[in-house]
Amino acid sequence: MAVSWSGARAGDTVLDLCCGSGDLTFLLSEKVGSYGRVTGLDFSKDQLSIASSRWVEGDALDLPFSNVYFDAITMGYGLRNVVDKCRAMQEMFRVLKPGSRVSILDFNKSTQPFAALFQEWMINNVVVPTATVYGLAKEYKYLKTSIDEFLTGKELEKLALDVGFSCARHYEIAGGLMGNLVATR
Repeated sequence: MAVSWSGARAGDTVLDLCCGSGDLTFLLSEKVGSYGRVTGLDFSKDQLSIASSRWVEGDALDLPFSNVYFDAITMGYGLRNVVDKCRAMQEMFRVLKPGSRVSILDFNKSTQPFAALFQEWMINNVVVPTATVYGLAKEYKYLKTSIDEFLTGKELEKLALDVGFSCARHYEIAGGLMGNLVATR
């Protein structure tokens, strides 16, 4: 969904911000085809070594790209982890072409009590225990805290509008466990 909602098309120049090991980046590459260009950016050298040597190490708070450069931007599970969400949104706005979209997929901080309880149960009883089996408990133990400290869908929409996006809409998906913010410059 994040890739489709970004509006990326064949031949576009797109950015996958906080790309990690490159899951969304690969999907974007299929979308833009051989005439398009996908840049993956992450601050973690370890993640980039998994993804590809041609991707960029960088900071979402200080993007190393010129103004109005990208036709679309995706960010998967990254905004929740940046230290200054407003600055990250300002940077995305700066490098995005007018009329283009950013699509930000992340866990959802639901305002619905049942969804919030179910999400907490899933993290505590499925996600973290499964990660522990694979020796990744440390990498996933922070999820509950980071989701609790994250913005709600309405707060994300307001943030996007406050930094200059012309419209913003947050979609709850997977029964409210996940969310996707789509904002147009």
